[in-house]
Amino acid sequence: MAHPRFFDEIPTITLRDPLARLLGAADDGLIEYSYAETVKVTGHSCPTVAGAWLMTTQALRRLHGDEIPTRGAISAAFRNSALEGVTGVIASVVGFLTGATVDTGFKGLRGRFDRRRLLSFEQPIDGDIRFERLDTGAAITVSFDASVVPAPPGIMPQLFAAMEANASPEQQAAFANAWQDRVRRIFENADHPGLLKFS
Repeated sequence: MAHPRFFDEIPTITLRDPLARLLGAADDGLIEYSYAETVKVTGHSCPTVAGAWLMTTQALRRLHGDEIPTRGAISAAFRNSALEGVTGVIASVVGFLTGATVDTGFKGLRGRFDRRRLLSFEQPIDGDIRFERLDTGAAITVSFDASVVPAPPGIMPQLFAAMEANASPEQQAAFANAWQDRVRRIFENADHPGLLKFS
């Protein structure tokens, strides 16, 4: 997939999936995930997808330290309803990385590897998402504020112009470049104290 060059500069994350190991899908169950692969899942790259990637990967790193996170052993609770705003898009990224699902995931083998009931919505939490390790009970809540990296002036008129049936290739390219430039700047500001808030 041809994609913006900065996708390849975003650090990947490796998780260990015991089910993948058992079934021979990955050596030792180790699976490396990239932002570009996440874009394939969502079908697009935007501030929301970038925020979902950052919230999930940063929370997992904080919860596990030097350990490799275990896919399928992490629950994620959302403050908002699955149908509210962009929650569904964020949940698709969280589920992709952690293996967590509401009720459509793998049902397990002999009581192990069940991926269902690990995603929940409309939970009374103080943040966007609360991640919890099933093995230790350690948890962390995280929120994302895309306004820390504001959109360039005129981006919405550019979007509407690019969507017109008679939009020129130049107009479409100019919008796409401006849109992805904001996503790039979000990743460049990943350490900004206002972008991600943990509790």
